[in-house]
Amino acid sequence: EVQLVESGGGSVQAGGSLRLSCASSVHTFAARCMAWFRQAPGKEREGVATINVDFFTTYADSVKGRFTISKDKDTLFLQMDRLKPEDTAMYYCAARKWGSDTCSDRTYDYDSWGQGTQVTVSS
Repeated sequence: EVQLVESGGGSVQAGGSLRLSCASSVHTFAARCMAWFRQAPGKEREGVATINVDFFTTYADSVKGRFTISKDKDTLFLQMDRLKPEDTAMYYCAARKWGSDTCSDRTYDYDSWGQGTQVTVSS
């Protein structure tokens, strides 16, 4: 199992930026898939962005053009620009070490999770 620890959350005004980090206990380059999810109060956890072992990325329609997922050898990042109040949620990073390099936005596709970091965007 991969140990993941998120950081970088906080409170910002609409239009602002935040950069989330997720420290990994194994080299991120060894994971077939890594992803960011978020969960707002009363809602299901939803996929935000994924990155595979070959650095191929995917994004939810709601964040395309505003969020950027990236990784270095031991950290996963999520750069969030032009934040909106509807981006308010707990953000989680996730990883899957084995299997297909096609990364889904479904929670059951990942077997390692961080504890989450809160992002709050005020209008």
